Amino acid sequence: MILKNRVAIVTGAGSGIGQAGALVMAKEGAHVIVADIDFMNAEETVSRIRGLGGSAEGIVLDVTDDNALEAGIAGVVERHGRIDILHNHAGAQVAGDLEQVAIDGFDKSWSLNVRAHFMAARFVMPVMRKAGKGVILNTSSSSGVLYDREMIAYTTTKHAVIAMTRQIAGDYAKFGIRVNALCPGWVDTPFNEPFIAQMGGRDAIEAYIAEKVPLGRWADVSEIAEPILFLVSDRSSYMTGQILVVDGGETVV
Repeated sequence: MILKNRVAIVTGAGSGIGQAGALVMAKEGAHVIVADIDFMNAEETVSRIRGLGGSAEGIVLDVTDDNALEAGIAGVVERHGRIDILHNHAGAQVAGDLEQVAIDGFDKSWSLNVRAHFMAARFVMPVMRKAGKGVILNTSSSSGVLYDREMIAYTTTKHAVIAMTRQIAGDYAKFGIRVNALCPGWVDTPFNEPFIAQMGGRDAIEAYIAEKVPLGRWADVSEIAEPILFLVSDRSSYMTGQILVVDGGETVV
């Protein structure tokens, strides 16, 4: 087990990619703190992990609430004495171009997709620095490296995540802390509902993906879990400040 005895926090771990990442980390021996704003979703992930013989606990957490986030992370340190991995995954997709996007939607995107990643990293950093090691993985998106039609809030924030990842990585490598970003492409989860609606329904999005993605299909969450495991484990021990795009080839065309 390549993550044996490590303590990992995964935000947005109650469903989709976050859940898949939490499951694969637990499978490889990590004790996973499943952080999610939805109690039932968090409990489902914890139950699945324990059902497979893994170790996990759930915390209900709004990552945009600084006080709650700081308290949640402090509680993990108090209970376990360490944080080896932070996967900042919780995020939101808000549709609309410059004139159409709701201002509060843009603000929500920034708060959840960027600022919450920043604050969580800030809160875990003293613990990792003291330990002389640690891994932070930020979820960006293929939208962080390309144009995404009429999705200005999402694209802006996901580009920002990449810049922030590189900056933190450069500043903290000297402490033995690695920081990378994952850029998933089209993954078949409920997270895409806003864009599906904007595109005109499931048939329209299927046609779009078939045309734009060289592999011609969605990814399954299991196909994103393995890259997550690579990035949070020692398999990527000489990798920091990097962006791993897993998108079926969309960004190469």
